[in-house]
Amino acid sequence: MYKLLKFTKEPPLAVITINRPEVRNALSNALVEELARSFGEVEKDEEIRALIITGEGEKAFMAGADIKELQERNFVLGRKQTKRRQDVFNMLCEMPIPVIAAINGFALGAGLELALACTLRVASNIAKMGSPEVNLGIIPGDGATQRLPRLIGIGRAMEMILTGNMINADEGYRIGLVNKVVEPDQLLEEAKRLALHIAAKAPLAIQYAKEAVNRSLEVGLYEGLAHESYLHALACASEDKKEGVAAFLEKREPQYRKE
Repeated sequence: MYKLLKFTKEPPLAVITINRPEVRNALSNALVEELARSFGEVEKDEEIRALIITGEGEKAFMAGADIKELQERNFVLGRKQTKRRQDVFNMLCEMPIPVIAAINGFALGAGLELALACTLRVASNIAKMGSPEVNLGIIPGDGATQRLPRLIGIGRAMEMILTGNMINADEGYRIGLVNKVVEPDQLLEEAKRLALHIAAKAPLAIQYAKEAVNRSLEVGLYEGLAHESYLHALACASEDKKEGVAAFLEKREPQYRKE
């Protein structure tokens, strides 16, 4: 079904592995379309409550865009291709379930932008991250100029984007770019542990919480508070809320049904 990625389902989790190790999992136009298709498959599947994205091999999560395709870009193709990639990465950001990037090596350019679109990021201690587009005479086009400053602050984002320098996993953790740093052989296990921990929570609560936090980056304080209150009220009207409170009072594990 897929040629450039591996899709495995382990309910309540799904794992997407970028599978172009011969080019360090570089993002091609064909891979963009396979990612879009796989994201749509995940979102339609009620059994999947968390998604993990990683790269094949030990060298790269995704070491940027496919240079051969980049060489062919002109104004028209540059606008068309980056707009498409932004739309596909937005699918991750807006997905109602948490998406965890398991960064197993280089996450550069488009690879960093893919990781930024995820909900959380777990990195191997050998991972390297960066936004090196200025070294090629261009700027990021798949979201880094917008998502990176929202995550780590404008000063640090400016430094990464304007210098094109890479940072290691420990520095990424220090500045808030990644949530956890682990040994390479523990990366997928830790990503799954985190995903399963979140997947055990009420699905609607996770969906609404993710939406509320995402909107906080786009609106003023009072608009954000109003949206939070509305989503809280929606959660209060759910069967999941009744089950969660009942399970707490009865000292048992809740059985959520996303209702």
